[in-house]
Amino acid sequence: MAPLPAPEPFELLETVETVDVRKLRFERNRIRLPMGVESTFGMVRHPGASLAVPITDDGRVVLLRQYRFAVQARLLEFPAGTLEAGEDPLQSMQRELGEEAGFSAARWDALGPMLPCPGYSDEVIHCFLARELTALENPPAGDDDEDLEVVTMTPVQLDDVLASGNEWLDGKSVTAWFRAKQLLGL
Repeated sequence: MAPLPAPEPFELLETVETVDVRKLRFERNRIRLPMGVESTFGMVRHPGASLAVPITDDGRVVLLRQYRFAVQARLLEFPAGTLEAGEDPLQSMQRELGEEAGFSAARWDALGPMLPCPGYSDEVIHCFLARELTALENPPAGDDDEDLEVVTMTPVQLDDVLASGNEWLDGKSVTAWFRAKQLLGL
């Protein structure tokens, strides 16, 4: 997997506005792009996130059906979460896998970072493949505002869901599944 692109910094001319919401910050900045053009751009500053593609010992894929208020719908997603300040991406994902799906994993493989929305956000999601899963007897409590259901399916069933379009998966999950399939040889 290719590393993240090398930075080509813009020149900040003026910060026009900032709004902090939970772990995110929206900025409207007057900037000069590397090619010299000046303009005002909005950007979401994000602390980063981790995502896991969990695979059970019998080859089933663990997903979440999660309510997302922005689209007012339940989407199929892989377990994921926002990094806490100073948190290592793998440690974050190990915590989130327990909180969201009720599993721990003995084997972790990096699937590489991804930039989900670089047109307006600096978020980087660190993707992992989680195997040798163990169901937790007493999973840690997740976030109060999460409304989710754990779902398992075979890789063929997941591919059928993607091909049919009968159920929505978010973009980070589609990308991570594509990368996981390459590593798994599916």
